[in-house]
Amino acid sequence: MNYNDFIGTIGVALILIAYFLNTAKVIMVNGKLFYVMNTIGAGLACYASFLINYLPFVILEGIWTLVSVYGFIRVCKIDPDRFQK
Repeated sequence: MNYNDFIGTIGVALILIAYFLNTAKVIMVNGKLFYVMNTIGAGLACYASFLINYLPFVILEGIWTLVSVYGFIRVCKIDPDRFQK
């Protein structure tokens, strides 16, 4: 297994593990861990796609990374008091 394959495998594994853990109700879809795993996984998959010059997946995984970062920031900004009303 070369460097590109290793990085890409780790990336997609993180995305799939996050999806599985959410499906199994171990982590929440709007939880910080879900977004962190997706951000790191998509970032690694984007980098691996860049290394092999496969532009469609660079775009896909790049957007996935940005959306996951946005979701993480949004979750971090949620006012905890709103759940107590």
